[in-house]
Amino acid sequence: MSHSETNKPQVTEGESYTAAVITVSDRCSRGEREDASGPALAELLGEKGYRVVSTSVVPDERPQIEAAIREAAAADVALVVTTGGTGFSPRDVTPEATAAVCERMAPGIPEAMRAASMAITPHACLSREAAGILGGTLVVNLPGSSKAACENISAVIGPIAHGLRILRGGPADCATERG
Repeated sequence: MSHSETNKPQVTEGESYTAAVITVSDRCSRGEREDASGPALAELLGEKGYRVVSTSVVPDERPQIEAAIREAAAADVALVVTTGGTGFSPRDVTPEATAAVCERMAPGIPEAMRAASMAITPHACLSREAAGILGGTLVVNLPGSSKAACENISAVIGPIAHGLRILRGGPADCATERG
């Protein structure tokens, strides 16, 4: 893919997948800190052609994270991105909540995000993001910082659009997309 192609919207014309953004943060959920990463992700996804249909903030509690993911999937949202709760803190349980609700995991997505992030910071290897599928919904965990969250999703937004086409009933012929 040429550099100019990477700047084009990643959702093919005529497709407009829905997305939900879930911010996982105790302090944001209590109103002690303004959510910066959720709005930044919603803006980025909108620029890439996604229709962000919901944003929410939940505390670092597995039951609330799981419920928010399940609610978005029940509303037939195509892509759910979470931001926060992916580090080493004992309260960082977003990957565990994601794994608990997903039927199938998609480990290549967080692997690709970590690989891209390693070019920016050696601390990227400490990230514990997960990604998985719940029904027809793809769930992707992202870091809590707005900069890192946007960098991570940008690293995989093209492959995610292709995966959503397949997941949502499109052709599963990956060979035609390779050169």
